[in-house]
Amino acid sequence: MALLLRVVLLCGVADLTRSLSITPPDQMMIEKAKGETAYLPCKFTIGPDDQGPLDIEWLLSPADNQKVDQVIILYSGDKIYDNYHEALKGRVHFTSNDLKSGDASINVTNLQLSDIGTYQCKVKKAPGVANKKVLLTVLEMTSPVITVRNATSEYSGTYSCTVQNRVGSDQCLLRLDVVPPSNRAGTIAGAIIGILLALVIIGLIIFCCHKKRREEKYEKEVHHDIREDVPPPKSRTSTARSYIGSNHSSLGSMSPSNMEGYSKTQYNQVPSEDFERAPQSPTLPPAKVAAPNLSRMGAVPVMIPAQSKDGSIV
Repeated sequence: MALLLRVVLLCGVADLTRSLSITPPDQMMIEKAKGETAYLPCKFTIGPDDQGPLDIEWLLSPADNQKVDQVIILYSGDKIYDNYHEALKGRVHFTSNDLKSGDASINVTNLQLSDIGTYQCKVKKAPGVANKKVLLTVLEMTSPVITVRNATSEYSGTYSCTVQNRVGSDQCLLRLDVVPPSNRAGTIAGAIIGILLALVIIGLIIFCCHKKRREEKYEKEVHHDIREDVPPPKSRTSTARSYIGSNHSSLGSMSPSNMEGYSKTQYNQVPSEDFERAPQSPTLPPAKVAAPNLSRMGAVPVMIPAQSKDGSIV
């Protein structure tokens, strides 16, 4: 009886070793830098008695214990569902295209600080069930800042910065050029003066253009203006003809005896305008002489035709 019981127990142990199991990962804790990709392994083997459908489920237990576990990706019925967790949507993928081959590992891309937590892989193929956990830690490599006070030209040069921690290292180069401070007040004053000069020049240009337009407009108005207050110029020809006609009339009325005195005077010259405008000396009114006295004095009566105001014979 005892021998039979021992055989049954040995068979039970052998059956358990041949059931579904997950290979333990090399690292139970994975550290990655922010922005990198984390590989979370989950490789399993199936026993001969595991004949049920294959289901794979990854869950996240956040670092905050107040939050419940959340499904981040699921494989069931030969389909993949990865829209469970909004924060990891589009950043969680199975690494293998054939999950039935025994590889349920995942990649988490573009790591964020909110991705920190414990990730659990569950594989089920009835009657076999197995699960494993792995801790993911995301480290932020902060950018160090160096402050240089009272910098002079001696501080100019190339500076190298190296950051290193458990997840890796990074290096950057920075070129620093120290230049003397500029005369800010002088620059502002120069800018203001330049603006004022520009405004003055623009004002002068506008004033000159306006003045020129006014002058052109005035010239056009004066050119078309007809002045009626200016008297017409004197006709020298009429004056000369009146003068000659008057003299001829006087000569025609004289007797032959009186022509001797007039023959000496030259009438072939027409008095010029200067002669007409010559100032005349004031004349006294002639004294009245009686006709008998004129005869005694040897005066000869002369007939003078009537003339108009401008000297023409009526």
